[in-house]
Parts: sequence; structure tokens; C-alpha cells
Amino acid sequence: MDARLQVFERLLTIMDELREKCPWDKKQTFETLRPLTIEEMYEMTDAILDKDFKELEGELGDLFLHLVFYCKIGSESGLFTIESVLTRICDKLIVRHPHIYGELEVKDEEEVKRNWEKIKLKEGKKSILQGVPNSLPALVKAARIQEKVKGIGFEWDNLEDVWSKVFEEMHELKVEIDSKSENIEEEFGDLIFSLVNLSRYLNIQSENALAKTNTKFIKRFQLMENLVEAEDLELPEMSLSEMDIYWEKAKNILKKEQ
Repeated sequence: MDARLQVFERLLTIMDELREKCPWDKKQTFETLRPLTIEEMYEMTDAILDKDFKELEGELGDLFLHLVFYCKIGSESGLFTIESVLTRICDKLIVRHPHIYGELEVKDEEEVKRNWEKIKLKEGKKSILQGVPNSLPALVKAARIQEKVKGIGFEWDNLEDVWSKVFEEMHELKVEIDSKSENIEEEFGDLIFSLVNLSRYLNIQSENALAKTNTKFIKRFQLMENLVEAEDLELPEMSLSEMDIYWEKAKNILKKEQ
């Protein structure tokens, strides 16, 4: 037997045993697993951003367990089985890749994406945006919305157009701020949405970019705290200009370590 099938069969067997014998596993439902799965997803993305591939290996295993767990519960409830789940995704992949499993010819990745969206509409989807989960974090959701509409050609022609939109939104936000309007939040959201669009044109994942900036800020700030503490000073008692001196010191130290 293929080694991949052997280890997958082992996981299925362990899942059956845990569900039958373990008090904790026996009590789990779709609802109780959901927040744990979300946590596992975030742990996986942390490992990716940290380039900790040993940790990533472990987190992927945790996610596999969760997927098998959902299938086990579905089977017990008569809703679906792991066979039906995997058959459905296999069938979907074949239908949505006619350039591989059919006669269609494509020239590049973008044409593959456009065909994917067209096929989804033929399958009965009423909107291009129907597949975007409501519960996605807003930054990720903005990127997914833009990717979806790009698939049917609703897209800026070039980078300069995107830049113009960013500056337009910045100006509109400033106008609302200066006039102390009630629309500041809306205009701020428009600006963020346009920046997400810019990130796509630059082939940058906006969520990853912000996550890396958050990590960088935390490291720099914590080092600044250590530098201040080493000189028996207290941050809350310091002025902003004094803090900025230690901020720059921390920045330079971390740059040298790169």
C-alpha cells in the first residue's frame, strides 16, 4: 500500500478509537470544535510567518486531525462521510480544471482564475462574491473580494490607476477629518480598501505585510523597554522625545542583527 494511504488510514483508525474511548473526544461537536480549529489555523499561519517549518509540520497535523474529526462527527450524524467529502472535492477539482482534465487551453494563471469563476456561476452561484465567508477578518476579506471581482475583469487597468485611487481616498478622508464629518470611519475604510488593492498589484499579501509589521513593532518596543529598564528609567515618566531616542537605539540594534 502507498505510504501516504497507510498513514492516513492510521489517523482514521486513531480517530475511531478516540471517539469511542476518550471522554473528551466523545463529547465534541461541530460547534465545540469550531473555535479550536480557528485557533489551530492562526497557529499555522504564525508558523508560516516565522518560517518555522518544523512547527508548521506539527500544526498541519493538528489541522488534519480536525478535518478528520469533523468527518467522523458528520458520519455519526448521517450528514456526510469522509468518503463523500473527499469525493466531492475531487469531482470539483476536475470540473474546475478543464485545462487539465478537458480540452480547454489557457495561456496563464489569470485565465485559469477567470475560468474558475465562470464555472462557479454555471454551477448555480448567484454572485461572484457568494463564496467569500462573512466571518473572515476584514483585511483578508477585502483581498478576497478584490480577487473575486478581478476574476471577471472588474479591475483597474494599471498600477497608476490604483495609485490615483489611493491618493483620492486619502484626500477624501482628510476633507472629512477637517470638517469633523460623521463619515470619517467610512472614508477611512475606503482608504484601507484601496491600499489592499495596491498590495495586490505589488504581489503583496496585505494580511502578511501587516502581521510582519506588528511583529516588528513588538520586537522593537520590547527592546526599547529593556534599554530603558537597563538605565533604571521608567517609560511612563519619560517624554515622547526621550522615548524616541531609545526607540531609535532599538531600531538600529535590530537592523544590525538582520
